[in-house]
Order: sequence, then structure tokens, then C-alpha cells
Amino acid sequence: MPKLTSLVTGASRGIGRAIAIELSRTHQVLATFRGNLAAAQRLAAETGAEIVQSDISSAADRAGLIRLARERFKSLDLLVNNAGIAQRQRRDVLDAGEESFDELIATNLKGPHFLTALAARWMLEDGRGRIVFITSISSYAASVNRAEYCISKAGLSMSAAVYAQRLAPHSIQVFEIRPGIIRTDMISAVEKRYEERIAGGLLPQPRMGEPADVARAVRAIADGLLDYCAGQVIDVDGGFHLRSL
Repeated sequence: MPKLTSLVTGASRGIGRAIAIELSRTHQVLATFRGNLAAAQRLAAETGAEIVQSDISSAADRAGLIRLARERFKSLDLLVNNAGIAQRQRRDVLDAGEESFDELIATNLKGPHFLTALAARWMLEDGRGRIVFITSISSYAASVNRAEYCISKAGLSMSAAVYAQRLAPHSIQVFEIRPGIIRTDMISAVEKRYEERIAGGLLPQPRMGEPADVARAVRAIADGLLDYCAGQVIDVDGGFHLRSL
């Protein structure tokens, strides 16, 4: 029986890498990277995934990526929109400029939103498929020195909801996964501070998340265990989203 197929963006490191590794057990994986060829090659050697350099913010790259996927796969079973970037410099919202805002919106929001449109049209041809958006607790938790990142993730959360509503009648299920504080390169500069805050009670589950925690949530979706949960938001955050008095 042929393997299922998956397209995972931003898969060379961190959460995307963990997802690609997990999916490679059951899926043919087409994994994108933007700049770190060495990391992507290590992923390919470890998993057998096919790697392709692609800038998700580029319309031409998005179109080329789907063309390549169509050449490799008869159909697409799973799209994981994981690619995303942090701002180059944390600056107060009153001082942050438009260049950083435009860069994050293009990569974190516009890119996956329009890539999903291309993939969804393909899935509609077969009348099935699953799509995952990897967003963040920053989609609702405001950080005044990371405004552009928070806004991009908030927008992506709505993109997931819109696609879930549009595609559910066609047996294409869309999910949003909101990672919390996950140990990746993206937080390396502030990891110690987060560890201290977690030890101080920031999270109900007193540990930092690992990329594999997110990958396991994707696994449940990929295996069809949540197919009657259209539009579900899955918080992989150690309970950060809980509120208590």
C-alpha cells in the first residue's frame, strides 16, 4: 500500500523538523526550507524526506512548490503550514517600523494563507485532505515588543478558521495548533528567562514544551483521529491558555 503524502513547510529546524520526522513514519514528506541547506540535508538523510528550498512569502515560490508536489504525488493528504519567522529585533510597538511588519505579515500570514488556497484546490479534486496551521499563543497573548509577530499569528488563526468553514463540507478538515513556549532556535535568546518564569508558575504544567509535543498533535490529525472536529484549535502549551483565580 503506498504511503500517504504530506507537505510540511519550514521543516529544517525546530517544530517543523519534529513534524517531518514524525510524519515520515507513515507519509512521503516533501519538506521546505528557506536558507539552512545543511539542516535540511540532515533531515533528508534522517527521514528520507524530499527537501526543496522555498520562500513561502513569494507567490512564485508557492506556485512552484505546488507544481513540484503535483509532480511527486498523485494526491495530497496533508498540508502542514509551519513556516514562520520571528522579528529580527524586538522593539517596542511605538518604535517598530513598517519593514519588519511587512516581512512578518508576508511570511507568517500571507504566505501560508495563499499556499493553502493552492493546496485546497488540489484537495478538492479528490474530495479529501487535511490541513494544519501552526500558529502560536501569540495569536491572543499580546507582547508589546513583538507586535508584528503577534498580529501575524492572530491573522493566521483567522485564516485557519475561514478555511475550516469553507472546506469542511468537502471532507477537507482544517485544524489550528497553537504551540506555547517551545524549546527551539526561535526562543534561544530568551530561553533562560522563560525557564525562570515557568519555574515561577507561568504554566500549569511546569516544563517548557518540546517540538515533539507539537508533532504528536499533528500525528493525531494525520491519523484521522480528529476528523469530526472541523476547525478545532489545539493548544499545545502546558495549560497556558487556562484561566484561574
